[in-house]
Amino acid sequence: MRPIHLLLALLAGGMLAAAAPVPPQAKPAASPQARDWRATVVRTPAGAYVIGNPAAKVKLIEYLSYTCPHCAHFVAQSKAPLKDDLVRRGVVRVEVRHAVRDPLDMAAALLARCAGPRGFAGASEAIFAAQQQWYQQGAAWWQANAAQLQSLSEPARLKAAARASGLIQLMRGRGMTPATIDRCFATPADVNQLAAMADAAWAAIDGTPAFVINGKPGGGGTWETLEPELRAAGAQ
Repeated sequence: MRPIHLLLALLAGGMLAAAAPVPPQAKPAASPQARDWRATVVRTPAGAYVIGNPAAKVKLIEYLSYTCPHCAHFVAQSKAPLKDDLVRRGVVRVEVRHAVRDPLDMAAALLARCAGPRGFAGASEAIFAAQQQWYQQGAAWWQANAAQLQSLSEPARLKAAARASGLIQLMRGRGMTPATIDRCFATPADVNQLAAMADAAWAAIDGTPAFVINGKPGGGGTWETLEPELRAAGAQ
C-alpha cells in the first residue's frame, strides 16, 4: 500500500474509532437511606405515645406536663440531640406519659393527642414552644370565669379553656380541622384515660420532668443530667 493510502486508511480508522460509542460506565449504587425512626409511633393501651425503634437499646420514659416550665425547657433543649438524632437513628425509644397538673394541662394534652400518632410529637413541641403565651392567657381566663364554668360538663369546660387560652387557634394553625377539635372534647372517655394516666404518673414521680431509663428511674430533671445516663446506657 502506498504511503498516502496508508495514511488515509489510518486516519479513517482513527476517526471510526473516535466515532464509535463508548459504553457508559455503570453508576455507583446509591447507598440505602437510613430509616427515620421518629415516624414510628404507636399508642399503648394506657394511652401513652411511644416514639422510635421498638428494638432500641435504650428505652426512655418521659413524664411531662404541658404547664410545667421546666418541661418546656427540657423539650426545647433536648429536641436536636435526643429526638432528631438518637431517636431518629433508632438507638433510643421514647414513651411520653402525661403527668397532668391542672385543667389547662388537660386541655393541651387532649389536643396534642388528637393529632394522632403521626402528629403527636409535632403538636406537643408546638404547645411547649408557645407555653408562656397560652398558659398565662388561659390561667387568667379560668380564674375570671371559674364560677360560670361549674355549670358545664368537664369536656365542655376543657374545650372552653382551650379556646380562651389560644390552644385551639394554635392547633388550627397546624392544620387541625374544626371537626377533629370537636372530637377531642366530645366525650369524657379520653379525659378519664388521661386522668388515670396522671394518677399513675403522680404515684411514681415527685415532679416533672421525670425519667425512667431502661426500667430504672434516673436522669435528673434536665437534659444536662439525662444525657450522660442515656450515653452510659448505650445511646451512642
